[in-house]
Amino acid sequence: MTSSVRKIGRDGPEVSGVGLGCWAIGGPFLLEGRPDGWGEVDDAESARAINHAVDLGVNLFDTADVYGIGHSERVLGRALRSRRAEVLIATKFGYTYDESRRNVTGVDISPGYIRRACDASLRRLGTDYIDLYQLHVGNVDLTAVDEVFAVLEDLVSEGKILSFGWSTNEPAAIRRLGDQRHAAAAQLELNVLTEADEALAAGEETGLTSLANSPLAMGLLTGKFDAGSRVPENDVRGSGHPWVTYFTGGRPDPDHLRRLAAVREILTSEDRTLAQGALAWVMARGRRTVPIPGFKSVAQAAENARTLERGPLTQRQMAQIDEILNRDSTPTISALP
Repeated sequence: MTSSVRKIGRDGPEVSGVGLGCWAIGGPFLLEGRPDGWGEVDDAESARAINHAVDLGVNLFDTADVYGIGHSERVLGRALRSRRAEVLIATKFGYTYDESRRNVTGVDISPGYIRRACDASLRRLGTDYIDLYQLHVGNVDLTAVDEVFAVLEDLVSEGKILSFGWSTNEPAAIRRLGDQRHAAAAQLELNVLTEADEALAAGEETGLTSLANSPLAMGLLTGKFDAGSRVPENDVRGSGHPWVTYFTGGRPDPDHLRRLAAVREILTSEDRTLAQGALAWVMARGRRTVPIPGFKSVAQAAENARTLERGPLTQRQMAQIDEILNRDSTPTISALP
């Protein structure tokens, strides 16, 4: 297995060292009355981007039922209809929504709702199985998850899903997930500006794959933003959600920009673009760590996919970045068993 190939779960299938996240291609929708999408999208462009990424070696695509209130799943399913056997599809459940109003309405993780949500995702994706089905709600009380895991194990037995996971950065939650027979992955926020050491360690301990969302810090690590940049209010980065930390009031966070400038030279070494260097940093965090950057165009998908050509950063480059950012040395792929 090369350094640009990973496995899903303890003994699951091989996946590309970079996947693609499909939040942005879902188009506009609302959360708590504020935009939670990434602006308008071109579905034909999204489909071309997906297929071009597959041509370049990407075989993992991550979405959720609430991205665009079902629209992301539909676009992904149509784009991959003739290539289903070539790819792994991951999607998520747990948030309720009003499809007619394109609005997230709440949370439901009851067994009955999980079954209904799974069936709805299967229909939208145009497939009879989901490779990785993930709990989207990150802050569930651990006393309540056993019932969730039980219905997910049932869905595996029925062939509707092949494995399951949880989108959470909580180490205790990841360890509880890792105790389950068909658990395969924890999805967590991780990038060169935002560490997740304890969550990654919990995944390693339990043999789970770590899917890194926001590996480009909501686009900040692409290098296209500076102190004068401003994103529109119909973009999640400009809508004022308190959990959007890379942008404030639609403007890039100055401290993040400063830290990015300090490590830019290392990330762009060896002819990598800044985005490719940022993804290579995530890849270097472990043999089961897979960045899932978003995209809205063929060019963005291709740039992300071509990170696979050079693979992860070296141990020396990782140590240099830690020193510059005044962090303790982080484990890298070459240091892991």
